[in-house]
Amino acid sequence: MNVDVFENEEVVVVIGRGSVILIGMPGAGKSTIGVLLAKETARDFVDTDVLIQLREEKTLQDILDESDYLNLRRIEEEVLLNVDLSHHVIATGGSAVYSAKGMKKLKSLGPVVYLHADLDELRRRIHNFDTRGIASLPGQSLQDLFTEREALYKQYADVLIDCNGKKQEQIITELLAKVTK
Repeated sequence: MNVDVFENEEVVVVIGRGSVILIGMPGAGKSTIGVLLAKETARDFVDTDVLIQLREEKTLQDILDESDYLNLRRIEEEVLLNVDLSHHVIATGGSAVYSAKGMKKLKSLGPVVYLHADLDELRRRIHNFDTRGIASLPGQSLQDLFTEREALYKQYADVLIDCNGKKQEQIITELLAKVTK
């Protein structure tokens, strides 16, 4: 992976035939932006949450209801370690960053882009926090989850895109400017 640093410290990642991996909180727009980015860059799109659901033949919420958040994270790690997706846009589950091994695998496929939305924006977008299938501690608030995950998203990100108050087209344009073909 080639990385060029310019005077303004903007990082542009050259992906060539590699994949682009999207990380961020639930509600940040990973799946929506992922589909649009895949169309724009002539790549296949995959959502790792859907891969989990296909493998388990149940929804994420059903997995949580039948076991717990740690089991969902374990399943997620297994799915991440088994993906072999070159030339894809990969939207990860919000909890993918809890797996160092899974993130190492994803980073080997291409640049990791953190789609950042602040807490107020996420609150506006997420209306089903308790039933969405989010791998979190029982009773954990969206704010606590956001605080816990923020450092992990920044740790693994090669590129950060601020999605607050932006239209999808603006996000795609900014992302394409930072992640070149």
